[in-house]
Amino acid sequence: MSEKVKILNTLQISQKLNRLAFEIYENNFSEKELLVVGIEGNGYKVAMHLSERLKNISKIKINLGKIRLDKGKPWEAEAAIDFSEKDFVNKTVILVDDVLNSGKTLMYAVKLFLDKPVKKINTAVLVDRSHTRFPVKADFVGLTLSTTLQEHIEADFSKSNKEAVYLS
Repeated sequence: MSEKVKILNTLQISQKLNRLAFEIYENNFSEKELLVVGIEGNGYKVAMHLSERLKNISKIKINLGKIRLDKGKPWEAEAAIDFSEKDFVNKTVILVDDVLNSGKTLMYAVKLFLDKPVKKINTAVLVDRSHTRFPVKADFVGLTLSTTLQEHIEADFSKSNKEAVYLS
């Protein structure tokens, strides 16, 4: 196994999340309500951080939710979400994950909203590897990092004061 190299420390992650929150606010300042939906695991943790920052910098009502899906084989089981369909009507959805690898997870997460009457869907990720195999892009990106296909990006949010992103 290759050695892990820290590419973002706790302070840098905080700075990236602050910038992401301001970008999301700038692009949605006229909205009355945003649905910030994180993909279960680290995506949800990033969404929680973004929600708090958005609440601190804007008067927009922020609703936080979680999508549960099998990241390895998302086609095998139906994804689930915390919101009901009436919660989506004419709302802007910010779909959040920690790392954009192939785009598969975001693609299947977006699928949940395609037959709903949403106003707009945006995607936000902490790190974009630029190796997508699916036609998905992140609208809001904390860090874009060109990696080889053999390298792996891992976000670690297990300790609140020692959050980090690693390249291995």
